[in-house]
Amino acid sequence: MITNIVVRNAKYKLKEPFITAIRRVEEIETLTVVLETDEGIEGIGAASPTVQITGDTLESMKGAILGPIKEKIINQPLESLEYLTTAVRDACVGNTSAKAAVDIALYDLFAKKANMPLYKFLGGYRNQITTDMTLSIGEEKAMAKKAQSLIQDGFHTLKVKLGGTYEEDMSRMKLLRKTIGDDINLRIDANQNWDPKTAVRFIRELERENLNIELVEQPVKADDFEGLAYVTKQVETPIMADESLFSAKDAIRLIKMNACDLFNIKLMKTGGIREALAIADIAEAAGIPCMIGSMMESPISVSAAIQLGCAHRNIVFADMDAPLWLENLEEALESGNIDYRGSVIYCGE
Repeated sequence: MITNIVVRNAKYKLKEPFITAIRRVEEIETLTVVLETDEGIEGIGAASPTVQITGDTLESMKGAILGPIKEKIINQPLESLEYLTTAVRDACVGNTSAKAAVDIALYDLFAKKANMPLYKFLGGYRNQITTDMTLSIGEEKAMAKKAQSLIQDGFHTLKVKLGGTYEEDMSRMKLLRKTIGDDINLRIDANQNWDPKTAVRFIRELERENLNIELVEQPVKADDFEGLAYVTKQVETPIMADESLFSAKDAIRLIKMNACDLFNIKLMKTGGIREALAIADIAEAAGIPCMIGSMMESPISVSAAIQLGCAHRNIVFADMDAPLWLENLEEALESGNIDYRGSVIYCGE
C-alpha cells in the first residue's frame, strides 16, 4: 500500500546557458517524488517545469501532486500498475509534468518489486542507446567551434537549435556543415520559430545547398497541425513533431493528417511512461519511428526516459543529453541507473 508521498525540491547548475528560440536555461529546477509503502520499498520519480511548453511551474506541480494526485493513489494497494497510473492520468486536467513525476515513481516502485531494472521491466529490447548532443543558439563561429569540440568528445550526431533571422540561421547551418564535413549527422530544432511558408522556404534551401539535414523538429507552432502537415508535404527532409505531441490522441491526429514523419516523445509532455508507451505503440503501427527526448530535467526523470527508449524497439532516435549540460555530472548520475560513455548511454542492471 502507498502510505505517503514526499516531495523535495532540487536544483542543478548548468556548465553553460542552454538557449533555444523560446527560452534560456542556466539551472534546472526539479521536484523529486518519493512514494513510501508499507512494504518498505520506495518508488522515486522526478519532474522539471517548462512553463513555455507544458505550462507547469514548481508551485503548480507541487499542488497537483500533493492535492488531487495524492488523493487518488494514497492508501491504494500495490496490485495493479495499470490502475494506479490511470488514476494519476485522470486525477486532474493538464499538469503533465506533475503526473510524470508520480508515474515515473510508480514504474520505479513496480520494477523494484519485480527485482528488475526499469528497462527490462518495460520490455528490455536493448540495454543501450545513442544520443545526439545539442548546440544551443549562439554566434555562428562559436557554434562551429563548439561542434568541433563535441565531435572530438565522440558525438556523431548534433542537434542544432535555431531561432534567429532567416539569414542568420541559414548562415549558421552552412558554416556548421562546412566546418564539420559530411560524416556528421545534423538535426535541426526550430522550436516552433517559423510560420509554415518560411519553414518550407528554409528547408528547401537547405536541400538545394545539399546540407544533408537528417530531420527538422517542430518547425511551426505547436497547435498548427495544418501548418505542420503543409511543411511535411512540401519538403523531402523528414519532419518531426515535438511540442505538437503530448498524448496518444495527438499521435492519432498527427497520423490521420499525415502531419509529420517522426515523433519526439518526452515524459514531461506525456505525463509519464504510461502514455509514452501508448504513443510509441501507435506510432509503430503507423510506421512512424520515434525519438525519446527530454527537457532540461533531473537525472532521475532522464534516466526513466532513457530506459523507456531502450525498452521499445520503435524508439530509434535519442536526444538525451540533458545530464551532459550539468556542472557536476558524476554527482547527478548517482540518482539514475545510467552511464554515459561518449554518445552511448548504458542502462545499469
